[in-house]
Amino acid sequence: MAAAQGRLSDGAGEMDDPKEGDGHASRTAPLPFRAAVEALRAVRLRPQIEIEQVPPPQRLAPFAYALEATVVDGDQDLADGRLVLLHDPAGHDAWRGTFRLVTLVRAELEPEMAADPLLPDVCWSWLTGALQARGLTCGEPSGTVTRASSHYFGGLSARPAASQIEIRASWTPREGLGGVPDTAAHLASWCDLLAQVAGLPPAGPGDASVVTLPQRRGPQPR
Repeated sequence: MAAAQGRLSDGAGEMDDPKEGDGHASRTAPLPFRAAVEALRAVRLRPQIEIEQVPPPQRLAPFAYALEATVVDGDQDLADGRLVLLHDPAGHDAWRGTFRLVTLVRAELEPEMAADPLLPDVCWSWLTGALQARGLTCGEPSGTVTRASSHYFGGLSARPAASQIEIRASWTPREGLGGVPDTAAHLASWCDLLAQVAGLPPAGPGDASVVTLPQRRGPQPR
């Protein structure tokens, strides 16, 4: 199974000041941030989810760590997304905390599924439901659910119409002992959302009631 591996020094903890981009900011990252990142690295995921560390955004918070994941079936990509952990030791008024999780999740849909007027509400409920299913509480949740359709003409007219769902969201994880949130559980919940959007069956027998998105017409070749 995949593990959320990565090196803290690879961009994590870069400050907004370009002079801090030489890497020493990561060496001085506060203990709560380091503990939160180590918890992310230790998570074990279902085998259909491939995950890797990527360079985080540099100007959203003093410290950041980012992961990208792809849901795969053989050599086909079913869904993908990015999860970013932000940390500001001084706190952030909009977050109402010192940590923030930011995500983007995308998957292709059948056009008729994309036309369902209830789809955005359902997709948002998948996000909140994935967190609640693991007993997680969060503050200040916000986000958007976007449907996009592409129709091809001229030299591309042989391609079938394509539709995509995109979930962008952020939330403040509840901080535990030492001011460290349970980032491992939040990552597992996020992967539950990815799997659900991709149309995978529930991972465990206790999740049989979860409704997943039907398989899209053509998973994207890798």
